[in-house]
Amino acid sequence: MLRLVRWTLVVALLWPLSAFGQPVDLILQKQTFSMPSYTTVAGATIKDVKIGWEAAGTLNADKSNAVLITHFFTATSHAFGKYSKEDKAAGYWDYLIGPGKVIDTNKYYVLSSDTLTNVNVNAPNVVTTGPASIDPDTGKPYGMSFPVVSIKDFVRVQKALIDSLGIKKLHAVVGASMGALQAYEWAETYPDAVERIIPVVGAPAGDPFLIAWLDVWAAPIRIDPNWNHGDYYGKTPPNAGLQAAYRAIIVHANAWEWANKSFGLAPADPAKDPGAAMDNKFKVQAVIDAVAMQRAAAADANSLLYLVKANQLANVDPSKIKVPTLVLYAPGDLVFYAPALEAEVAKIAGAESAQLQGPNGHINGVVAVAQQGDKIKAFLER
Repeated sequence: MLRLVRWTLVVALLWPLSAFGQPVDLILQKQTFSMPSYTTVAGATIKDVKIGWEAAGTLNADKSNAVLITHFFTATSHAFGKYSKEDKAAGYWDYLIGPGKVIDTNKYYVLSSDTLTNVNVNAPNVVTTGPASIDPDTGKPYGMSFPVVSIKDFVRVQKALIDSLGIKKLHAVVGASMGALQAYEWAETYPDAVERIIPVVGAPAGDPFLIAWLDVWAAPIRIDPNWNHGDYYGKTPPNAGLQAAYRAIIVHANAWEWANKSFGLAPADPAKDPGAAMDNKFKVQAVIDAVAMQRAAAADANSLLYLVKANQLANVDPSKIKVPTLVLYAPGDLVFYAPALEAEVAKIAGAESAQLQGPNGHINGVVAVAQQGDKIKAFLER
């Protein structure tokens, strides 16, 4: 039972697993896109910029069938397929993307790229430039001297990647959570370069409450003495703060129904009553602790702080979005509250929407998107 609970939780934490255990029939190669320099929205210059990306399918003759997948906060570009047959886990949306699936790689050229400052610095196949990268001017990691970057910066670098492939107009941009923020940004910043967008569990911009919540995610890192104002490379990293940050993310991104159904009030150890000693835990605590530790092992604390800032800066005006839009959202989402999201989506001319039902709250945008598979397919085929 514990193994099942942990598997369910890991899926729900945005870890790149195949959501329903379907056979994986795509082997992908991680590629690197490089830019000699990039100037941020705020006017800073970053030298030797790199982002990782991967793709499947074939571009048609006029390169009009490309679908860009934009990833969520704790993910990478690995949205579908495997890197080798031996891989235990497939991409997080593997049940959704592939030959004959909802987003059909027999029909579309589907590509996905890592954002700048990707948090998974210590994971295989992550090459993206961020605060843990070496500053060419100093020969040392940037740390907190790395320039502030925004969702708009993520999209501008993606546009450079798309341009390098000779793609003039994307057939669609599809993404969940932070990926949804990027989809909206594509529609506002490059309306002539994208035909349609499908934002999933995300609003066009954050609100003050989300900005505050994101600060809650970041706070444990800043109070870990090993963080040392971001100067910890080559020293003891702020693992305790990073693990606590992931615990906050885990709880916020899930929902009460998920916790109740998965754990109840069971103790972590039947022989250790949580009421008998302060160190005795409930199962929900122990499993979240274990997964937070696992996730933190692949992550970089400074990069998480930069992603928090980028999400706080998201600010697309929904009234300026003119491309066809299909928004999928979860009624029990604690990150993007449904009433607030519905109000913003209503400002997008002609926007369609549909709900993702289930106990997982915000994470329904990862594990439950197939509920609206027919609607997605029809929207893509218009």
